[in-house]
Formats: sequence, structure tokens, C-alpha cells
Amino acid sequence: MSPDPTRPSLLLRVRDSADHDAWREFDATYRDLVLGYCRRRGLQPADAEDVLQVVLISLSRAMRRWEYRRERGRFRAYLGCVVRNAVNRHQARGRPADVQLETSVRAVLSDPTGPRADELWEREWVRHHYRRAMETIRETFSERSVRVFERLLEGARVARVAIEFETTETAIHQVKRRIKQRMGALIAEQVAAEEPGDVSLRR
Repeated sequence: MSPDPTRPSLLLRVRDSADHDAWREFDATYRDLVLGYCRRRGLQPADAEDVLQVVLISLSRAMRRWEYRRERGRFRAYLGCVVRNAVNRHQARGRPADVQLETSVRAVLSDPTGPRADELWEREWVRHHYRRAMETIRETFSERSVRVFERLLEGARVARVAIEFETTETAIHQVKRRIKQRMGALIAEQVAAEEPGDVSLRR
């Protein structure tokens, strides 16, 4: 389902720690993103869940101080920094004190908006928006059209897909174009909904 432009931003709603519906929605929206990043950093499923809970608790405390300043950067970068630091701290547990200190220092010095931004996080962020958009695509396009699109994503040639679905190459191109256009619009809406102006914490 596309974001409702008249609905208060989720980021504004979660500033209220008592808004449990907002936090449930936040968890549902970003859970796979955070867990996916944790797993790609080498964490086991149970450890990734632990990090997710730490991130949610940290955010529930910090979001009360949100203010909106364009120069401070985007929510994507801030969330990435919070998750990355939580993973670093988790991986440092049980290590010698000097290693823990080094990890903490690197976390503090990391600049989520600068050239050292985590490329792994950026790739996971792209996957996150793709997954969300595909959920809507599956709800709004026919099952046949979605299957055609998924076959193309798997690398199948248009001619081969046309044979498989007993249709013309022109029809396959049309399905591909319609879904790609819709996906682009959905992702733009998703990003706009979570970026009500540029967002940052008051420091």
C-alpha cells in the first residue's frame, strides 16, 4: 500500500514513546532492514535479534529529541549509524579491553553522511526499499504479471519469457515497463514518507 501523504510521518509519531501503534509499524517497516544488515555483518539470527532490540530501545529514547534541520543529514544515515554502532558494540563483547576501546573509538569517529559511510548499509537500504515496493506490486498487479517480472529479474531473456507465458515479446516488454515505472514511483513515495524534510537529532 502506498504511503498516505496526509498521514503524519511515522518519524513524527514515534517521538511519542506511548504511541505503541507507531512503534509496531516502525518495527514492521525496518525489522528486515536491520536484521539483514546484521546478518551480512556476520551475526547469527539470535544475535541479530538482540541488536535489533538494542536499536529499538536506543531509538525510543533518542527520538524524543528529534528536530528537523536540512543540514544535518537524512534519517537513512542516522539509522545506519545507530545500527552499525550497535553491531560494533555487540561484536566487541568479550574481547580484550583495548579491542573494545578501538571499536568504540571507530564508532564515534564514523561519519554517517561522509565518504566513509557504510556501503554495506547502503546496499541493504536499497534491498529494503525494493522489498517494500515489491509487496505493493504483488498486491496491485496480476499474479501472472508479477511472475513475468520476476523471471526477467532472474535474468531470463524476453524471448524466453514470452515462450514460457505463451505471449508476445511486445506484451512482455509492456509488463516490464509498467512494473518498473510503478516500482520507481513507489520507492520515491516510500523515501519521501520517511524523510519529512531532512531529519536529525538535536546535539
